[in-house]
Amino acid sequence: MRRLLKGIAVALAVVFAMPAFAQSNRANDKAKDVRDSAKNTGDDVQDKLGTDSGAKKTKRHAKKKVRNAQKKTRDTKNDVKDKMDNK
Repeated sequence: MRRLLKGIAVALAVVFAMPAFAQSNRANDKAKDVRDSAKNTGDDVQDKLGTDSGAKKTKRHAKKKVRNAQKKTRDTKNDVKDKMDNK
């Protein structure tokens, strides 16, 4: 019986702590967005200067597309969370 009560107490603690974890994820997403924007700016500068070509440029462009896709995914995830919180 004591083990069951401890399990229930832990479960309740986890449930009440979840919103705090969700907020920290959003802050982490914001930091990722800032980092990705800085990298994208650096890539844009390299494109304008024309300092690289070939495989290096292709790899850089592929990484930029992945960063942009990840940002879009994070934004969509946060929009869904916001909609769920507002209901």
